[in-house]
Amino acid sequence: MANTSSQPLVMQAKGIVKRFGQVTALDGSDFELRAGEILAVIGDNGAGKSSLIKTLSGASVPDEGEILLDGKTVHFKSPIDARRAGIETVYQDLAVAPAMSIAENLFLGRELCKPGFLGQLLRLLDKKEMLKQAIARMNDLKVGIRSMTQAVETLSGGQRQCVAVARAAAFAQHVVIMDEPTAALGVKEGNMVLELIRRVRDKGLPVILISHNMPHVFEVADRIHIQRLGRRAAVVNPRVISMSDTVAVMTGAKTVDELPAEALA
Repeated sequence: MANTSSQPLVMQAKGIVKRFGQVTALDGSDFELRAGEILAVIGDNGAGKSSLIKTLSGASVPDEGEILLDGKTVHFKSPIDARRAGIETVYQDLAVAPAMSIAENLFLGRELCKPGFLGQLLRLLDKKEMLKQAIARMNDLKVGIRSMTQAVETLSGGQRQCVAVARAAAFAQHVVIMDEPTAALGVKEGNMVLELIRRVRDKGLPVILISHNMPHVFEVADRIHIQRLGRRAAVVNPRVISMSDTVAVMTGAKTVDELPAEALA
């Protein structure tokens, strides 16, 4: 695990409020992501973690509060705005095109055109270059897949998740957000995805990991953001705090004041 306590802040949220009619999903929530870390976000159902992540990824516009990227205020009105700012999100449903090849999926929505007249006017795709870059990017993350030209539907669940993660890592410049990336996977494939998440961080991209799987959270996270009742309850150090104490804070059985100072991150 990386020691990120002295690392600069990459992304912040201050006093985020999000209401849905009479329901307040976020009630002045704060958030801090540091460079070179995997920050896990956990919370009970209704804690507001999904609403928080949606505001950070541009899928939802907050009613109040401020989001900062590298210290500068940003206003995301859509996920496209967040992507333009270098934030990539891997959703639970993957959003891959099963009938298309791995290489085509990696460049889905960002296809490369041939240089010159063929690309500019006729919009002919440069499939050779996309295949070359896809191979390089998958090799870079040490994703062992037999052929980049095989259809995604021929892959296992873990391999599909790896394609989605690799696509995010290939185009993210600031942050990769992963929403329950191991939820539907078995032990072996889940571990494969966790290892890939570590590699993404080691390449220099901070990762926000939303997960219900506490063993996975404690295995890869550098810090854990605990969301409760629409606010940040605490940020804890998984190397110091126990899993049971973390769950106790998450459920309200324990307050932050009852934790030892060294458990806070």
